Amino acid sequence: MSTYKKIVLASRPQGQVSPDNFRLEEAQVPAIGDGQILVRNHYLSLDPYMRMRMEDVKSYAAPQEIGAVMVGGTVGEVVESKNPKFAVGDKIVGMMGWAEMGVSDGVGLRRVKDGPIPLSAYLGSVGMPGMTAWYGLTQIMQPKAGETIVVSAASGAVGSVVGQLARERGCRAVGIAGGPEKCAYVVNELGFNACIDYKAGNLQADLKAATPDGIDAIFENVGGEIFDACVARMNPFGRIALCGLIAGYDGEPMVLNNLRNFLTMRLSMRGFIVSEHPEFWPQGLQELGELVASGKLKFRESVAEGLAAAPEAFIGLLKGRNFGKQLVKLV
Repeated sequence: MSTYKKIVLASRPQGQVSPDNFRLEEAQVPAIGDGQILVRNHYLSLDPYMRMRMEDVKSYAAPQEIGAVMVGGTVGEVVESKNPKFAVGDKIVGMMGWAEMGVSDGVGLRRVKDGPIPLSAYLGSVGMPGMTAWYGLTQIMQPKAGETIVVSAASGAVGSVVGQLARERGCRAVGIAGGPEKCAYVVNELGFNACIDYKAGNLQADLKAATPDGIDAIFENVGGEIFDACVARMNPFGRIALCGLIAGYDGEPMVLNNLRNFLTMRLSMRGFIVSEHPEFWPQGLQELGELVASGKLKFRESVAEGLAAAPEAFIGLLKGRNFGKQLVKLV
């Protein structure tokens, strides 16, 4: 290959993301220098945090630059190496972005192996989404056997792992997802105790029926009306792991009518960015890897074919069209 394709941010969204915010470009495959490796990416991860990075606002990370390759996690194979720590053929997880190829000095890369764990899973259940679930559950929600935990976006890459890990710890896991197909998957395949279809129009009544003893901890991915309804059901000293607020990423106002419950129920809520806690990754990845390899931790993937499909797949992710982890297959 003498050239490769990449997608750059062409403009910042004005409200909802559109395909016009991205531009597909072709570039020459770069020559690598001493200490560098050239990686051909096999899969690209699409994740909700990318929406926030597209905005030029103060956040936990610098905004995505206009004209630069879109940020994103990748798994691929070393095709050329001038770095003694990496050999041609090594499988690599990194942040190469929306591109078919990338150059790295090896910093921040993780070597993985083909085997009982599929390569794509290193971008999902045994990668950043899985670690997000693991950290939020174990370090913030701190569940005890017998407690009721609620997970929004329960069929997604993060939420699906939260509920399964909670069940492993003896909790009652209640999911919230959009549509009967997703809810059936959450209960019948993932093993949640119940799942509420927020699209059915009976959110509060269904939530009450699924949490007869109240809610002890919430893993929040969505925000908005769903989160507000869950806060109203929380027990004293409930804990909330705030992972995402996807309902407000396109500019919709985020309203919390039950704010006073934080006082009356003495609730605690903590937002977190899992990349800021590298000391927990070895422990978490070991547990996640063992569960996936043994078949105890199940996952589902939505795979778009080819780099050019990434913008529409990303827009679909923001609208909840994906089922499980959203990936783009590059090679």
